Amino acid sequence: MSQLSAYRILWIQVLFDLPTNNKKERKAASAFRNSLLDLGFQMAQFSVYQRFCASKEAAEKYIKKIEKFVPESGKINILVFTDKQYENIVTFNGKKEKSNPKNPEQYELF
Repeated sequence: MSQLSAYRILWIQVLFDLPTNNKKERKAASAFRNSLLDLGFQMAQFSVYQRFCASKEAAEKYIKKIEKFVPESGKINILVFTDKQYENIVTFNGKKEKSNPKNPEQYELF
Protein backbone atom coordinates (compact mmCIF):
# COMPACT_ATOMS: atom_id res chain seq x y z
CA MET A 1 0.00 0.00 0.00
CA SER A 2 1.47 3.35 -1.02
CA GLN A 3 1.24 6.41 1.16
CA LEU A 4 -0.01 9.71 -0.26
CA SER A 5 2.71 12.32 -0.54
CA ALA A 6 2.08 16.07 -0.42
CA TYR A 7 4.63 16.30 -3.24
CA ARG A 8 2.62 13.97 -5.52
CA ILE A 9 -0.94 15.03 -4.68
CA LEU A 10 -1.98 17.82 -7.01
CA TRP A 11 -4.40 20.70 -7.21
CA ILE A 12 -5.83 21.91 -10.50
CA GLN A 13 -6.85 25.53 -10.63
CA VAL A 14 -8.85 26.83 -13.58
CA LEU A 15 -8.76 30.59 -14.10
CA PHE A 16 -10.96 32.04 -16.80
CA ASP A 17 -12.14 35.30 -18.28
CA LEU A 18 -15.13 34.68 -20.52
CA PRO A 19 -17.13 37.34 -22.35
CA THR A 20 -20.75 37.89 -21.31
CA ASN A 21 -21.81 40.67 -23.67
CA ASN A 22 -24.79 38.89 -25.17
CA LYS A 23 -27.14 36.01 -24.37
CA LYS A 24 -25.11 33.44 -26.34
CA GLU A 25 -21.86 34.35 -24.52
CA ARG A 26 -23.58 34.32 -21.11
CA LYS A 27 -25.01 30.89 -21.85
CA ALA A 28 -21.57 29.58 -22.92
CA ALA A 29 -19.90 31.01 -19.79
CA SER A 30 -22.58 29.51 -17.57
CA ALA A 31 -22.26 26.12 -19.29
CA PHE A 32 -18.48 26.21 -18.74
CA ARG A 33 -18.87 26.95 -15.02
CA ASN A 34 -21.52 24.25 -14.65
CA SER A 35 -19.26 21.74 -16.41
CA LEU A 36 -16.49 22.51 -13.92
CA LEU A 37 -18.91 21.96 -11.04
CA ASP A 38 -20.03 18.67 -12.59
CA LEU A 39 -16.38 17.56 -12.63
CA GLY A 40 -16.11 18.24 -8.89
CA PHE A 41 -14.44 21.65 -9.01
CA GLN A 42 -15.26 24.22 -6.34
CA MET A 43 -15.29 27.97 -6.69
CA ALA A 44 -12.30 29.58 -4.97
CA GLN A 45 -13.09 33.07 -6.30
CA PHE A 46 -15.18 34.43 -9.13
CA SER A 47 -13.81 32.83 -12.31
CA VAL A 48 -11.35 30.68 -10.31
CA TYR A 49 -12.27 27.06 -9.67
CA GLN A 50 -10.09 24.34 -8.16
CA ARG A 51 -10.03 20.63 -7.57
CA PHE A 52 -7.88 18.17 -5.64
CA CYS A 53 -6.33 15.26 -7.60
CA ALA A 54 -4.54 12.20 -6.25
CA SER A 55 -2.02 11.95 -9.11
CA LYS A 56 -0.55 13.60 -12.17
CA GLU A 57 -2.42 11.14 -14.38
CA ALA A 58 -5.75 12.10 -12.81
CA ALA A 59 -4.96 15.80 -13.28
CA GLU A 60 -4.16 15.22 -16.95
CA LYS A 61 -7.50 13.43 -17.44
CA TYR A 62 -9.37 16.40 -15.96
CA ILE A 63 -7.49 18.84 -18.18
CA LYS A 64 -8.49 16.82 -21.25
CA LYS A 65 -12.12 16.85 -20.10
CA ILE A 66 -12.00 20.63 -19.59
CA GLU A 67 -10.55 21.09 -23.07
CA LYS A 68 -13.67 19.48 -24.55
CA PHE A 69 -16.03 22.16 -23.23
CA VAL A 70 -13.93 25.31 -23.69
CA PRO A 71 -16.15 28.07 -25.16
CA GLU A 72 -15.47 29.68 -28.55
CA SER A 73 -14.11 32.88 -27.03
CA GLY A 74 -12.45 33.97 -23.81
CA LYS A 75 -9.29 33.03 -22.01
CA ILE A 76 -8.75 29.99 -19.81
CA ASN A 77 -5.60 29.15 -17.84
CA ILE A 78 -5.05 25.95 -15.92
CA LEU A 79 -2.49 25.75 -13.13
CA VAL A 80 -1.38 22.46 -11.62
CA PHE A 81 0.59 22.49 -8.37
CA THR A 82 1.38 20.15 -5.51
CA ASP A 83 -0.41 19.95 -2.20
CA LYS A 84 2.87 20.97 -0.56
CA GLN A 85 2.88 24.19 -2.59
CA TYR A 86 -0.80 24.80 -1.83
CA GLU A 87 -0.21 24.64 1.93
CA ASN A 88 1.69 27.95 1.66
CA ILE A 89 -1.31 29.86 0.31
CA VAL A 90 -2.05 33.18 1.99
CA THR A 91 -5.68 34.31 1.95
CA PHE A 92 -7.14 37.67 2.88
CA ASN A 93 -10.88 38.29 3.21
CA GLY A 94 -10.80 42.06 3.45
CA LYS A 95 -8.88 44.22 5.92
CA LYS A 96 -11.43 44.36 8.70
CA GLU A 97 -12.31 41.32 10.72
CA LYS A 98 -16.02 40.76 10.48
CA SER A 99 -17.86 39.94 13.67
CA ASN A 100 -20.35 37.13 13.77
CA PRO A 101 -23.95 38.29 13.47
CA LYS A 102 -25.84 38.47 16.75
CA ASN A 103 -28.16 35.56 17.37
CA PRO A 104 -31.78 36.61 17.09
CA GLU A 105 -33.83 36.87 20.24
CA GLN A 106 -36.20 34.02 20.84
CA TYR A 107 -39.76 34.86 19.87
CA GLU A 108 -42.58 34.27 22.32
CA LEU A 109 -45.67 33.15 20.45
CA PHE A 110 -48.23 32.96 23.26
